[in-house]
Formats: sequence, structure tokens, C-alpha cells
Amino acid sequence: MKKNIEVDKDEILKFEAMASEWWDPYGKFKPLHMLNPCRLEYITSQIKIHFNCDYKDLEPFKGLRILDIGCGGGLLTEPMARLGASVVGVDPVEKNIKVAKLHSEKSGLEINYMTSTAENLLSKKELFDVILNMEVIEHVPNPQSYLHTCSKLLKKNGLMTCSTINRNYKSYLFAIIGAEYVMKWLPKKTHEWSKFIKPDELFDLTEKSNLKVLDKRGFVFNFLKWDWSLSSQDLSVNYVLTSTKI
Repeated sequence: MKKNIEVDKDEILKFEAMASEWWDPYGKFKPLHMLNPCRLEYITSQIKIHFNCDYKDLEPFKGLRILDIGCGGGLLTEPMARLGASVVGVDPVEKNIKVAKLHSEKSGLEINYMTSTAENLLSKKELFDVILNMEVIEHVPNPQSYLHTCSKLLKKNGLMTCSTINRNYKSYLFAIIGAEYVMKWLPKKTHEWSKFIKPDELFDLTEKSNLKVLDKRGFVFNFLKWDWSLSSQDLSVNYVLTSTKI
């Protein structure tokens, strides 16, 4: 049997323990709830620009097939469905998918959720116009192999957004010491600093996967305003790259 190179069992156990709290804005996923409006602003703008969507249309993503990989409880998946896309949400943690399915049913949304991985989707010859690859790559054992798989799941000229955390002293201070130990936004040991990826490293990994980087931005937290914003300059902690299949 082929070994699944995308799944880290220790990472799955971490998220299984938190699965029931996905939709609690004050629970263990509070940081993602705070970041989500900023993530959505970026993702929707990149998709609209790339596919020349009608900004006035209430469902501008109609006709697009979108994969939200590592979808968790569906914080990004549901907005994509509301914007008209045909959405597949995939996560290796079965409890996450159960939570996502239940919430989407209560919301009256049709989303194809499944407990699976990118590798398994590829074996079924699935193809997508857009892949949302948000806060996942720092949790996989082999980032290069994982991105190769994601690239193969994209149609030609398809779009992928990939976000992660920079690896430097500032990210250790903010993303681990600050978020996990001081603010207690996340359980301790949610992240491993050694698995964080520098922007130049992710750029190279992406380009080696038959993808062309189109844009890169930072997600910056303002402690005075207590909210997140996009930055074209500051990629020192949280950041995202958008690429297209060539």
C-alpha cells in the first residue's frame, strides 16, 4: 500500500482535540475567527481578478470549482459556497468534517465535505479551478511533495492561495510565545517553529511545483486596533502567496 506522505498523525491528534470548537469565536480557534475577514478579503479579490468575475454579481464564483484543503470546520468553505462556487472541503480529521457538515446543513448550504487528503483526491483524478491552501503547509511532513500534489489538482490557469507562518525570531515570539503561552489563543504546541516556512522558501517550493507566483501579502495584526490587515511589505509573521498553474 502506498504510504500517505501528506498526513502527520501527531498533527491530526492536535486538531481532533479541538474539533468541537471550530465555530466558537471565543474558543480555541479564536485567532482564525479574528483573521478570517482579512483572509476572505484577500482570497475573494484574487479570485475575482484572476477569473474576471462580475463584482456586481451576488454569486460571482458561479461556475468555479473550489477546493478548500484542510478545511477544518468550514470557516472559509461556507463563504465560497455563498458566493456561488461548487465547493469541496477536505480534511484528514474526521471530527472536523463532521462539524463542518453539521454546520453547513444548518446554514442551508450544499458543500461536498469529505475526510480525505490532496493525495487521495489526485488518485481520483479530481481537478479544480481554485485551491484554498490556508494554514496547512506548516503541518505536513513534506511541503514540496504536498505542493506538487496540489499543483496536479489544479486546472491549467487555475489559482491557488497558500498561507503559512514565516520562520524567524519574531514569528516565534508572536505565533508561539504570544499566541500559545501569553494570550492563550491556541493550545500549547499547536505549532512547531521548525516547520514554519520563510517566504523565499515557499516561493521556491511553489515555482518548483509548476506554479507561477502572482502575488504575496502579509497578514498583520494591529494590537492597538485589535484587528488584522493586509500588507504588501510586512511578511514577517503571517503571509500568503497566490499562484497559478502554468
